[in-house]
Amino acid sequence: MSETQTGRVIKVAGPVVVAEGMTGARMYDVVRVGELNLIGEIVELHGDLASVQVYEETSGMGPGERVVNTGAPLSVELGPGLIESIYDGIQRPLDSLVEAEGEFMSRGSAMPGLDRKKQWHFKPLVEAGAKVSAGDIIGQVQETSLVLHKIMVPPGVSGTIRSIHEGEYTVTDTVAVCAGDDGTEQTLTLMQKCPVRRPRPLKSRLAPEKILVTGQRVIDTFFPITKGGTACVPGPFGTGKTVVQHQLAKWVDADIVVYVGCGERGNEMTDVLTEFPELKDPRSGEPLMRRSVLIANTSNMPVAAREASVYTGITLAEYFRDMGYTVALMADSTSRWAEAMREISTRLEEMPAEEGYPAYLGARIASFYERAGRVKCLGSPEREGALSIIGAVSPPGGDLSDSVVQATLHVVKVFWSLKGELAYQRHFPAIDWLTSYSFYKQYLKGCFKDKDQGLAMERMTTEAMSLLEQEAELLEIVRLVGAEALSPQDRMSLATARSLREDYLHQNAFHAVDTFTTMEKQYEMLKMVLHFHRQALSAVEAGVETSDILKLAVREEIARAKYIEPDKSIAGIQGIRDKIDEQMKHLHGAVTV
Repeated sequence: MSETQTGRVIKVAGPVVVAEGMTGARMYDVVRVGELNLIGEIVELHGDLASVQVYEETSGMGPGERVVNTGAPLSVELGPGLIESIYDGIQRPLDSLVEAEGEFMSRGSAMPGLDRKKQWHFKPLVEAGAKVSAGDIIGQVQETSLVLHKIMVPPGVSGTIRSIHEGEYTVTDTVAVCAGDDGTEQTLTLMQKCPVRRPRPLKSRLAPEKILVTGQRVIDTFFPITKGGTACVPGPFGTGKTVVQHQLAKWVDADIVVYVGCGERGNEMTDVLTEFPELKDPRSGEPLMRRSVLIANTSNMPVAAREASVYTGITLAEYFRDMGYTVALMADSTSRWAEAMREISTRLEEMPAEEGYPAYLGARIASFYERAGRVKCLGSPEREGALSIIGAVSPPGGDLSDSVVQATLHVVKVFWSLKGELAYQRHFPAIDWLTSYSFYKQYLKGCFKDKDQGLAMERMTTEAMSLLEQEAELLEIVRLVGAEALSPQDRMSLATARSLREDYLHQNAFHAVDTFTTMEKQYEMLKMVLHFHRQALSAVEAGVETSDILKLAVREEIARAKYIEPDKSIAGIQGIRDKIDEQMKHLHGAVTV
C-alpha cells in the first residue's frame, strides 16, 4: 500500500472520523480505520483531509491511528448463497458470525458475504467458442428448491468463451475463461462484485403495466402496486406498518423477497428473524426463506450502517432482477435511514435544511426509489425483470407533513396511509381509504383474463369508493342530527359502506383462508356486496322498510363470504347472490300483499 493511500486519524466525532494524509483518495472509497480495521467510507474530501463515515462503533478510537484506503468503493458479493442468508448492513453474514465468534460480534470483522467453502453444482448453458457480453447467462446453479440462480457475465466483460465445464465449484473457483477482443483472458467465477451506490446496468425500461398481486383486498382493489412499482407506507406508532410489510413479504406475487430492517427496534427484527424461517411459501409449501434474503440493521447498531443497509438491499434486489425475476424489496423503515443521514450530516457540520435533515435528503430518497422498475435485462437470452420497492415511513406522531414523508411522496406512485383510529378499532390493514391513492389503478383490469370482467371490476371499485366517501359525509350529519334525519336511500348507503369496511376491507392476517384473497374472489365478493346494495335500493323504492332489509338472513352470509375456502369461493359467493335475489323478492311480495 503506497504512502498516499495511508493516512492517520486527527478527529473522531461519533460515527465520523477525519483523517489527514489521504492524497489520491476518491469519494466513496472504502477505508480501514484504526488498529481494529473498522470499515468506513469516504464521504467528504478537502485537500488531503478525508471525512469517513464508519460503519462500526468508534468508541476508544483516538487521533494518530492509521487509516488505510482500499481504493475500491463499497461493494457487495453477488452469487449463489445469497438466498436464505441473514446479513448486517454491510453484508456480513450474521449466522456465520454467530458460529465463529459467539453471541457478540467483534469490531472489524472481515468475514466475506458468501461462503468460500460451500460447493455448488454449476451447469453451463453456453459452449466453448460462444461470443458473450455483459449480462449474458452462461450457466445456472440450483441455489434452493425455489430459486434457480443464473450465472451472468459481469458488467464490463465481453469476448469469446475459451473454456467452460460442468462440475462442483466454490464461488471463487474459475468456471469459465473468456478471451477478450484485445487478446486478454478473464476468468469467470460464480461470484461477482458490484458497487452498491451505482445502479446495475440494464437494456431498457418498460412501462409498469402488470399488477403485483398481494392478496390484501384493500391494496389490490383500491390502491394496487405494479411489478416494478414503488409504494410508501407511512403511519404513527402501532398502526401496523411492520405487519403490512410482513404480510406483503409472505403473499406478494414475487419470485424473490429482500427484506431490509433499517434501524428497526431489536424486538421487531427478532420477530422477522424467528418468523420468516417458519413461514410457508403459499405457492410451493416450502419455507419462505428459500426465496428470501434478510438484512438486519437494528436501532442499537452503529447509525452509519443504516445508510449502507438500504443500498446493500437494493443492489442484491437488482442482481436477482437481472436474472429475469420479479423482486419485491421491503424497506422498514426509511425514516430511520433519513435519521442516519441527519446524524452524519450534523457530524460533518453541514448546513441543515428543514427539521435538521440535510438539504440532499430528497435527492437521496429519489435516487433510491428510482432504482425500482420493470426492465429489459442486459444480455441474452432476452428476459424481463421487475423490482418493486415498498418503503415504510415512521413520521413522528404520524405527522404526514414530515420531511421524509413529503420527500417520499414526490417520488412514489402508491401511498398507503395508515390511520391510528382504524388500528385502535382493530381494523387491519389500517389503510385509510379516504387519504390513500395509487397511480397504477388503470392497470387493474389487466389482472383478469376476461376483458369484460376487468372493466366491470374498474366500475365496481369506483362505485365502492364513492359509497365510502359518501359514508364519511353522512356520518357528519348523523353526529349532528341523528340517523332518523337521513332518507331511506342514505341509510342503505351507510349500511353498504359499513359492509364494505367490515366484510370486505377488514382482513384477518391470522386466519388460514382470509389472510390471502385471489383477484377472482375479490371480484366476486365486491360484486356480491354491491349487488345487495342495488337490490336494496330497488326494494326501498318499492316501499320496503330499510329495517326489514337490514334484518335479512343473507347479510350474515355476506359477512362470512371471506372465510369460504378458495376452491369453493366462486360458486359459494354466486350462491349468496342468488339468495339475495330470493330474499329480496320475498320482501317485494310482502309489500305487494
